Amino acid sequence: MAMIDRNFTFATNGTVTANDLHNLIDSATIYQNLITGQQPITSVGTNYELLIADGTNANAAPNAVTVYDLFEDALTAGTYTNANISEALTYGTATGTRLVSTNATITTGTITTAVIPTLTAGTTTSTAVTITSGTITNLASTTGTIATLNSTTGTIGNLSTTLAGDFTISSGTGTLGTTGVTAGTYGASSAIPSIVVNAKGQVTSASTSSITSAGLVAQRVFTTTGTWTKPASLTRIRVTVVGGGASAGPSVVTGASQQSGAGGGGAGGASIKVIEAADLGSSITATIGTGGVGQSAGLGIAGATSSFGTHCSATGGSPGAGSAAASAWTASGGAGGAGSDGDINFDGGSGNCAAGGTFGAEGAGGGGGSTIFGGGGKASEVGLAGGAGRGYGAGGGGGANNQNTGSVDGGSGKAGIIIVEEYA
Repeated sequence: MAMIDRNFTFATNGTVTANDLHNLIDSATIYQNLITGQQPITSVGTNYELLIADGTNANAAPNAVTVYDLFEDALTAGTYTNANISEALTYGTATGTRLVSTNATITTGTITTAVIPTLTAGTTTSTAVTITSGTITNLASTTGTIATLNSTTGTIGNLSTTLAGDFTISSGTGTLGTTGVTAGTYGASSAIPSIVVNAKGQVTSASTSSITSAGLVAQRVFTTTGTWTKPASLTRIRVTVVGGGASAGPSVVTGASQQSGAGGGGAGGASIKVIEAADLGSSITATIGTGGVGQSAGLGIAGATSSFGTHCSATGGSPGAGSAAASAWTASGGAGGAGSDGDINFDGGSGNCAAGGTFGAEGAGGGGGSTIFGGGGKASEVGLAGGAGRGYGAGGGGGANNQNTGSVDGGSGKAGIIIVEEYA
């Protein structure tokens, strides 16, 4: 810096020549220390003044501005690589993009348009940060709190924070908390899925239950006496019991001008019952009633009783009667048996009557009675034995003969049956 020598004099009211001015300049003293001897300061107060030249006008004098006014009022568009701003930072209606780079701590403020590589909340509790349009490359909240962060059209490239609840964000990646359910597929053709869902719609528990059939799984048929064994998975059974059919009576020996015949045998009764597994023993005897055997003399034979333990039973049919030798005759059929102790009980069909008119007229034996399975024995014409019962528990048919012949056998009754339907 140069200092003019104030001791240089000119004549009062005299004329200053160009030479005088050159002498004045030449006598100026240069103070080196004013330039090189300045000490740097470590801080600048807000009321310190700076001289700022107008870069657009080289002839304009410098203007003085305080540090406070410089940052409060006169900060215009530009890039500031390291700005720590403790007061409110408001861009308001300023246009253009404001780039706050490297490290910027914003306590309270509104940023209209900004590109912020790193926004750190630090240890200061922020009242509100509103970003209406801008990009935050990295938003890190450590021990500070951002009370309100509104980002409408902007982008947060990397957000790391700790959230309460089931959702976390780390290095820009959001992660849902696990609920403890093992990943996989639940349910199949033989298994029903059981799912528990909480109020947030999350599955908190998943398991499967085996599908158990409630239908018919097996059927046991007894045509001779045997033992039924209870299965482990049984829930109930439905049992059908049919008694044995009776045989028809025989026709007797005839002489000249005589005929004879017999009525059909009665069918066995029937009983149907549903029994729960808890009411069944581990094994039960299934007794099958035999059918009456056809006879050549005397009376027919009754059918025997069928039973399923003590749960239900059905008696056999009664035999048909035979007629005496005569020119005209009749013979009654046997009565059917009866079911008992079942949910539904049936009577067996009775055997049909037999009859013959005046000698020389044709006669016939009576047909056998039918059961719920049908099939009574066939009634035979004169000279033939009666037909055997065909359906389970059906009665035999009666035979008939002509003059001067021996006796004709009655048809045999068919044995009964027991059917056990098993449900699980």
